[in-house]
Parts: sequence; C-alpha cells; structure tokens
Amino acid sequence: MNPELQGREFAPTAPYLVGREKVREFARAVFAANPINHDVDAARAAGHADIVAPPTFAVVVQEHTLAQLLAEPDAGIDFTRVVHGDQRFTSTRPIVAGDELTATLTVSSVKTLGAHSMVTAESVITDAEGAHVVTAISTLVVRGDD
Repeated sequence: MNPELQGREFAPTAPYLVGREKVREFARAVFAANPINHDVDAARAAGHADIVAPPTFAVVVQEHTLAQLLAEPDAGIDFTRVVHGDQRFTSTRPIVAGDELTATLTVSSVKTLGAHSMVTAESVITDAEGAHVVTAISTLVVRGDD
C-alpha cells in the first residue's frame, strides 16, 4: 500500500438523494424496529421531516467515497485482500429521507503491520446546504502475502 495516501483528500461525491424505501430496506436489514425508521407519521410526530435512517445508514453514502480510494491507481490496494477492520460514526443530526448528501473522503492514516497494511479513511457527509450531518470513519486492513 502506498504510504503517500495519508492526508490525501478526494473530490466530493455526486449528491446522494436519500429515499424512503432505501431507508426502510436498510432498517429492515439491520433489524431497526423503531417506528420512526419506517412510518412517516411516527417520524413527523417525533419532530423529524421524514422517516429517519438508522445511524449506520451513513455507510451507504460512505461506500461511494471508499470506491474512489479503492480505484485510485497509485493506492496499491488489492481489494481481494481487504478486510473491514473498524467502523465509527460521529453524527450532528440524523439522516432523514429527502436529504441530499455529499461526502468527501480524506485518508487519515496509513500503517504497516508486518506483512499487512491498514488504511483509515474519514468521509465527511454534508447536506445540500453544506452543513455537517455525519462523519463515517472506516479502517480497512489489507492482508499481506501469506
């Protein structure tokens, strides 16, 4: 893996429009049973503009930024050897259906551990007004030769 990736910032992704059905599908997949994740009336009664995505939904948007990293010609990342090591989220507010989100990835750390490498990438996700919504931080482990 290329250690010069550390500090690299990628171009913002194309806007991602959060759809109700996508939120509902994700909520079902992660067994989120709160009515605000499925029912518009329940979400609005709780003070939200629309149904609320589970907190880990941010990974759907982050996926687009990680694709940029993995496709970077000089990254030296063999995706067939990648294992997801860690995932964290820091939210300013919940993601709701109707949000138009853009994400910008920065590589915050590149480390070598024996034959293996680890890359930590932070995806800052903002809404259509440019306000912070969530930062998703992923650590990918690239397994070295056996």
